[in-house]
Amino acid sequence: MATIYDVAQRAQVSPATVSRVLNGRASVDPDMVVRVQDAVRELNYRPNSVARNLRRSRTTLWTVIISDVGNPFFTAMVRGVEDVAQRAGYSVVLCNSDEDPAKEAQYVTAALQDQMAGVIISSSGHAANVNRLIEAGTPVVAIDRQISGANVDSVLVDNEHGAHMATAHLLERGYRRIACITGPRKVSTAAQRLRGYQQALREQGFATPAALVRYSDYREEGGYAAMASLLDAGDPPDAVFAANNLMTVGAVECVVDRGIAVPAGMGVIGFDDIPWAHLVRPSLSTVSQPTYELGRTAAMLLAERITEPDRPASTVTLQTTLKVRESSLKP
Repeated sequence: MATIYDVAQRAQVSPATVSRVLNGRASVDPDMVVRVQDAVRELNYRPNSVARNLRRSRTTLWTVIISDVGNPFFTAMVRGVEDVAQRAGYSVVLCNSDEDPAKEAQYVTAALQDQMAGVIISSSGHAANVNRLIEAGTPVVAIDRQISGANVDSVLVDNEHGAHMATAHLLERGYRRIACITGPRKVSTAAQRLRGYQQALREQGFATPAALVRYSDYREEGGYAAMASLLDAGDPPDAVFAANNLMTVGAVECVVDRGIAVPAGMGVIGFDDIPWAHLVRPSLSTVSQPTYELGRTAAMLLAERITEPDRPASTVTLQTTLKVRESSLKP
């Protein structure tokens, strides 16, 4: 692979002159410009963009830190980020925190050390990691999850409204003991979806007993364990609202293992659509998030933050859609 020194030797100029030509400086003699351009073409020289941008103090890379790379929700979201990044001249580095604040902190440290141009983060709920980026002057956007204690651009969905729609739908279909499997206590989406569930019950004159609520980990195994706990508690629910897609899968698996018919014996509705939700039998009712648009909007905010670092932080809230399928249609 040709180097800048090879180009300089071929063009019979100094490496500094080659650098000035490649960076578009107007102070170079036109004859030298032609010689450098000819040498670059003949040698098929490609500048080292990472090294060049490090000298400028920032790379052309964005770090995207997500909480669970195995969740299909994040796949579409990251695609939205990447499509905008590519058009803006950036590449994307994907990091998986596994809902672990310590692992998230390691990725934040790496982003700072490698002088990333910007960071999009679905945080585990700890403002300290995001504040480190802000204090270092690194442009950052929070996605999917609200971060209390950090003044940062955010792209969210209306989680309370989505959970309210799901629970109200189950009530309309005749279910009365509706359980909720929500996520980790410190994660904003888990708290917001729980509040939406509780609000829908109260509006219809139903109690919101703690015995019908389980906190879990947003994983399939956690959904299974939470559903098993609800069924084993005595006076089990007749329907369940699961606060993310993977926990919905786990809850349904548990119900099927127990020989309970869906939706006759147990109504089921989940938050986050699942690509194959319409293919299983019974098909799964879900609250669908605009995942691609979440990623696209976050990337646009990050590009704006890079261009206008001093503008006030803003929050964009997107709406959810209720997709009613067979699993919540009580016979």
